Amino acid sequence: MNILLAEDDVQLGELICFMLKKKGGYKVDWVKEGEDAYDYARVAHYDVLILDWMMPNGNGVDVCRDLRRDGYSSAILMLTAKDAVEDRIAGLDSGADDYLVKPFEIDELLARIRALTRRNYAPIIEETVSIQGIELNRNSQTIHKSDDSIQLSPREFQLLDLLVQNKGQVLTRDVMLDRIWGYDTDVTTKTIDATVKLLRKKLDMLGSQDIIQSIRGVGYKVEEFVL
Repeated sequence: MNILLAEDDVQLGELICFMLKKKGGYKVDWVKEGEDAYDYARVAHYDVLILDWMMPNGNGVDVCRDLRRDGYSSAILMLTAKDAVEDRIAGLDSGADDYLVKPFEIDELLARIRALTRRNYAPIIEETVSIQGIELNRNSQTIHKSDDSIQLSPREFQLLDLLVQNKGQVLTRDVMLDRIWGYDTDVTTKTIDATVKLLRKKLDMLGSQDIIQSIRGVGYKVEEFVL
């Protein structure tokens, strides 16, 4: 399960990330500013978004409200030291599904995450998706065109699937690295370029090398249709 944590307190953020991974077995991405929380949530799929109320460059309530306005459907849990009833109401009315007051026990946070995921907010992801005549099969991690089929490596599949899910949007190398390898990886962005090169070779075998577009100095994107 994928979780996005938005918390500007470094000590608390490190503790939450460590415990979510150790005790919950979750994959966790961690950002420290409201703008980053919004951008990350829009680019990739998370089962739960944990939002601190007070953050620089966009507080949790505003981020939550903006995401819901844009149709964001995953579960959102708000963290805050504000324990007044009116504050709880404001947080829930902004679109949060649950509210946890600091200080809290990690076991309670884990229990609330489990409760939220049981409600199954996540959108159903199709088994197969088509892009410019290529069919991507998420179960077998293969690409198909006509009667030809090619097996992708796990990283190649994750990269292509991420681009397809965000077709029409430019994904930076840093964002792609965080989504696929994780924010605390030792892998560099050069690995993204190498993986794209290998993926393009396999797409070229199906006559579709140009599906992945390079955006110089930024990253990559795919379009739903050939422009």
